[in-house]
Amino acid sequence: MKSSEKTFTAIVETAYRMFSEYGIAKTTYSMIAEEVGISKPSIYYYFKSKEELINYIFEEVCKAIEFSAFFTLKNFTKDNFKDELVAVGFRMIEEQAKDKHFNRVIQEYLLLASRNKKYIQRFEMVQQEFLVGFEDLLKRGSDLGVTSSVNVHAKAHMLAMILDNIGNFMLLDVKIDYKQVWIEAVATIIRDEV
Repeated sequence: MKSSEKTFTAIVETAYRMFSEYGIAKTTYSMIAEEVGISKPSIYYYFKSKEELINYIFEEVCKAIEFSAFFTLKNFTKDNFKDELVAVGFRMIEEQAKDKHFNRVIQEYLLLASRNKKYIQRFEMVQQEFLVGFEDLLKRGSDLGVTSSVNVHAKAHMLAMILDNIGNFMLLDVKIDYKQVWIEAVATIIRDEV
């Protein structure tokens, strides 16, 4: 990795961590530069403004939590549909749990979203992708004969809402067996007779 790429990565990772620890509003370019070990003007080479850095990290966070970052429809077969759905949900839960900064950073961006339509619209796009993605996945399950074709729309929304609420409870650090909740959610949409 080139020196400029290392510096770019260090700036982004440091800002992400500092957004978690101090909040977006209180994190300054001076703080980031000092932590990275570069001069404050050097950051402007990579990000022309703090807003540009905030937007970049926000977009990276959104990409990391999109439906397509976890679910690939072609990976779901008749033989593995239920197990794959459970496994992908587990991976989402585990990834959120292992990133100690994620919950706080999401809270910071939700706060920004309450004042800036750009952020709320992007969050809505992520939500919409889950609603449509689960609907497409359940239609695939129906075509494969492992899920019912009845109420696919509602069942897709239920799965999206359950995953979202698991994330919300994790944001609040509520101690629940999230994996068992996900297993039960998946079980409600899979036919027992298959």
